[in-house]
Amino acid sequence: MKILVTGGTGYIGSHTIVDLIQHGFEVVSVDNFHNSRPGALEGIEAITGVKVKNYELDLADAAAARKLFESEQLTGAIHFAAYKLVGESVQKPLEYYRNNLNSLMNVLEGLQRQGSSNLVFSSSCSVYGNADALPVTEKTPRKEAESPYARTKQMGEDIITDFCRANPYFQSVILRYFNPAGAHESTLLGEDPSDSPSNLVPVITAVAAGKRASMTVFGTDYPTRDGSCVRDYIHVMDLAHAHTLALKYLLKDKATKNPELFNLGIGEGLTVLEAIRAFEEVSGVKLNYQLGPRRPGDVVAVYADRTRAALELGWEPRRGVEEIMQSAWAWEQKLGESGK
Repeated sequence: MKILVTGGTGYIGSHTIVDLIQHGFEVVSVDNFHNSRPGALEGIEAITGVKVKNYELDLADAAAARKLFESEQLTGAIHFAAYKLVGESVQKPLEYYRNNLNSLMNVLEGLQRQGSSNLVFSSSCSVYGNADALPVTEKTPRKEAESPYARTKQMGEDIITDFCRANPYFQSVILRYFNPAGAHESTLLGEDPSDSPSNLVPVITAVAAGKRASMTVFGTDYPTRDGSCVRDYIHVMDLAHAHTLALKYLLKDKATKNPELFNLGIGEGLTVLEAIRAFEEVSGVKLNYQLGPRRPGDVVAVYADRTRAALELGWEPRRGVEEIMQSAWAWEQKLGESGK
């Protein structure tokens, strides 16, 4: 069974490829390295012993995407490829709509043309906006998106829903996940964006490693335990395995809805300041940070009820915040040794 992983050299995509290979799948990657590096392919090969073919093309380009689907006969796809920086999306909304929606539609059309189905879609907890109650479940209503990025995820979910309704043979799982962090325990693979990292944990490790002089905690007046935002952090390898389970779920025809929907998170919320303290305890490094104003696009708090993923997919996160911070710090130190 050959599976296409879009955004395959990205952070979550590369770790998911490792998990897929380790569970018997053949994988083809597509990534134009917009915010990733070709070195991820070397990390995948070092861990798995498998050299993964990557198509370096822009999936938002319909002609290029068509050629890809003419070249590879697929059982299904896991679609990660998207721009994902919340703050940047506020400044460049059209770029986000054009890239994130066109790439999704081109993947759907490509699978449809070759008679394939089985799509696992990378969505986000950002679709919940500022939810009325926490933790959020799959039945929690989506609220107004706080950023164009979040809106592209809402719209992507709607596109898939409409597509599946029009094409009942086509099966899809939408995974709404929370805040992935950490790295593969081998330190051969981790978060290594070509742009400056913006997610909290790699920013923390960059400050600890001296790559950044300091960091800013955006917002100190939110209605939370300490005034900073609350997020649900999930180890990237736990998240990667959920995609393998979702794919198997589709292939075994276990889905009762189309698309199916699952939240993926540890189920506990940490404030930004608590995450900083957790890293300091694990690493023994005191971080240089300052408190700043709120950042456009951020929601106050969001964390998951993961009951449905446990019952239906058999998925349970095995790593907590300590393992997240330990692996992220080990990866950062490995990058330092290689001069990155």
